[in-house]
Amino acid sequence: MSLTAQVLGALPAVSDPNLLVGTDRFDDAGIYKIDESTALVVTLDFFPPLVDDPYAFGQIAAANSLSDIYAMGGKPLTALNIVGFPDTELPGELLVEILRGGSERVSAAGAALAGGHSVRDSEIKYGLSITGIIDPSRIMTNAGAKPGDVLVLTKPIGVGTLTSAAKMDMIPQSDLSEAIEVMADLNAGASQASIEVGAHAITDITGFGLLGHACEMANASGVTIEIDAGRVPLLPGSLKFAEDGIITRVYEDVLEYLGDKVRIGNVAEALVAMLADAQTSGGLLISIAPEKTDDLIAALKKHRTFAADVVGRAIAKSESSIILR
Repeated sequence: MSLTAQVLGALPAVSDPNLLVGTDRFDDAGIYKIDESTALVVTLDFFPPLVDDPYAFGQIAAANSLSDIYAMGGKPLTALNIVGFPDTELPGELLVEILRGGSERVSAAGAALAGGHSVRDSEIKYGLSITGIIDPSRIMTNAGAKPGDVLVLTKPIGVGTLTSAAKMDMIPQSDLSEAIEVMADLNAGASQASIEVGAHAITDITGFGLLGHACEMANASGVTIEIDAGRVPLLPGSLKFAEDGIITRVYEDVLEYLGDKVRIGNVAEALVAMLADAQTSGGLLISIAPEKTDDLIAALKKHRTFAADVVGRAIAKSESSIILR
């Protein structure tokens, strides 16, 4: 069991009929009903820099926070900055660039930056609290996948290996341009395409990697999810670094957490590690009826998502939550 699950399990259960989505299924955001046609979608996320460019870091952190709203099918309304900054050690201009990058992504999402809060910290941390809006009858969660569904991924995997390689000076920061573009891209188009076509379930791929978040979808939906490892889109060069052992340690924690919930077939160890590795501001994993798959892929391409790849399927529940082939 993860530390988050242990902590949440020790807290009193929330009993409020208007809390439509809380912490029980580890979904991407909370949803609180205001009236029959309106509900709020709320989320918060922040983390230390993973790229050197402060403006790009701000964009990535903002896109990552906004992604939770899109994964629920919501529309972002407002954002609040969350900042930890060592102001006695680093120049204020650095923070200006981080906030400027975040503001650009919030504006691109059509939301309003309404303020925030900062504290002095030993290292930089940045993120946002986002409030969105949604029709309670059109909520997307990670709990609707059905046996027979096809799983589609909208961004390639591999940012963890590439950013790790850059931190170790194995590649120049300039070689991260594609990874940065992928991370800074909003999941707005992918969310809209999913809603248009009628997806059954959505989750975004972030800190628990593709395998971890797919497991959450499987458990919440009461299905088993099969992942075709060879069909998962990867950022160029990322697998080679993983084969050389250049990858974050998060994948080990994810695989330990999954334990016997995942059954791994004849898949290379480095690829398994990548699929379990944390993805910052990753794509959406969408569960959809097989007869609608072509329509979804066409809609994703129309919205210019970075990927529109079939990576697996949902089957009837078995002893394993995830089967990796």
